[in-house]
This record gives sequence, structure tokens and C-alpha cells, in this order.
Amino acid sequence: QVQLVESGGGLVQPGGSLRLSCAASGSIFRISVMGWYRQAPGKERELVARIFSGGSTNYRDSAKGRFTISRDNAKNTVYLQMNSLKPEDTAVYYCNLAYGAIDYWGKGTLVTVSS
Repeated sequence: QVQLVESGGGLVQPGGSLRLSCAASGSIFRISVMGWYRQAPGKERELVARIFSGGSTNYRDSAKGRFTISRDNAKNTVYLQMNSLKPEDTAVYYCNLAYGAIDYWGKGTLVTVSS
């Protein structure tokens, strides 16, 4: 069984930065695809960024150039560095571990971008 625990959310002003972390339990972290998703009120959950076991990444267009996803396999942790935050980035951010056809989710961390 895999457990994912996110941290690092909070209130930040527009233009500010936050770094989210997601710590995973279990032994499959290093061979899994790790992703960050977000869900704003009244909207569907959407992929923000993901990183494959080999280190390659992809991002939604609105995150390119502002967000960076990274992973530390020694710590079973994935990060999302978010810079130049905008009010439209406000959402609950969820960590996802994908291993084959199985998905695991964290409980989410709230990011609020507001002045």
C-alpha cells in the first residue's frame, strides 16, 4: 500500500513562490510516474506536471516556464516549485503516483494566491 502526504501549500501573493512536497511510502516510488494535479472550486481536476522514472517531465501549458517538478528517489519525495504565481493557480494540489494501471492519491494541499 502506498501513502502520499503533501505539504507546502498556503497563502501567497501574486508573483510569489511556493514549493510543494509529496512524500511517498512504499518501495515503488522510483519506478513510478509522479504527478501533481490541481482542482479549483467548481472545476475538474487537471494535470499540472508529471515526472517519469527516468526524469523526463511534462507540464500543462499554463505551468511551463513557471513551475518545475523534480523528484528525489533517495527520499521518496516529489516536489513542485511554483514561481510567478497567479490568482488562477489557486486550487487544491494533489500528488499522484501512477504504477501501471494503479493510481494513488494524496489528500491534497491548498494553494491560495491572493493579495
